[in-house]
Amino acid sequence: MCSYSFTVFMSAFQLLPAAPFHILSLGGSGTEAGLFLGFLTYSSAVSAPITGAIGDRFGKRRVLITASLAITVFSLLYAVSPSYQLILALVLIHGVFWSGLLSSSSAYVTDIVPKSRRAEGLGYAGFASILAVAIAPWIGLWVLDHGGWRWLCLESAMLNILMAFIAWRLPADNPGAVRPLSLRPADLVEWHILVGAVTLFLYSFSYGGITSFVAVYAGQLGVTPRALYFTVFCLAIVATRPFLGRYADRAGHARVIVPCLILIVLGVSLLSWVTTRAGFVVSAMLFGAGFGSAYPIFVSHLMHHVPDNRRGATFGALIGAFDTGIGTGSIAIGWLGEHYGFSRAFAVAAAVATLSIPYFLFMEKRQWTTSALAPPA
Repeated sequence: MCSYSFTVFMSAFQLLPAAPFHILSLGGSGTEAGLFLGFLTYSSAVSAPITGAIGDRFGKRRVLITASLAITVFSLLYAVSPSYQLILALVLIHGVFWSGLLSSSSAYVTDIVPKSRRAEGLGYAGFASILAVAIAPWIGLWVLDHGGWRWLCLESAMLNILMAFIAWRLPADNPGAVRPLSLRPADLVEWHILVGAVTLFLYSFSYGGITSFVAVYAGQLGVTPRALYFTVFCLAIVATRPFLGRYADRAGHARVIVPCLILIVLGVSLLSWVTTRAGFVVSAMLFGAGFGSAYPIFVSHLMHHVPDNRRGATFGALIGAFDTGIGTGSIAIGWLGEHYGFSRAFAVAAAVATLSIPYFLFMEKRQWTTSALAPPA
């Protein structure tokens, strides 16, 4: 699963930072450049509750194989698309398979991680994707500059084929984790998880803007290399996630989530006014330390109250909220950056992230998610 996740994010994070540059070169505006990630994540968010439930019914491994092959086709179509409008239309369908890939892979990992060490285990499992995110933007931007968009898409397609092969080699799902598929809305979507996961929406808003535009912002300020923020961000996650995850498993997940959210707010706030390489490095360190641990700890907090055969649907609801935040952030930061500058745009992102703290505390006080999902005595 680590090798699968590494390949997934190596492919995705070569395209995501490069796509805005390609759309701009085709005549698109800054707002339209942000729509690539925005459309991908909106489509993923809307479909994730359903594709997650499909993984519960048909098997997560099957969904991983199917999604990998489908995304291979989209990478090839991006290479030959003559206009950015067609690329944006394709990415809407791409997002459906992306949501199935994310929800099924997360649920598959959760099936094999010991319950008593879930936050720590999910943190370790995420290192593969973090390593990929640290190096993929460098490779993607280098290939875009020296080989062009088509070579970048072709390389991404080859990685997607490798993803399908790795998924095919995975052991089959635990038969007890597969359940009949119900078409009732109450069974397809974990509504209480979705309401509680608004916390993810509020802080992932900033991540959407950073993923799409921090390289563009660095280029405007003359900060080099353009992919520096991604690398420092990932190194900060690797340095802090194991310790924070282990501490959260022992001290209580809810106790650690708020400090992580505070670090996210500090990192994005700093990015809104720094203009130097050193400022970018400090911002990436703060943001990475908070963002890197917030998700696995939050997921572990909820998973203690979710039946094993509903993990796919639960991750679908989580990814729905998370990807909606990323997509909204990408589009909004693109529009704000074009009209008011990226400094002000990231200040807005910091304000939205700040709202995640009172929202989480309010929902936790009401015990909305945990009490609603607690099994009967």
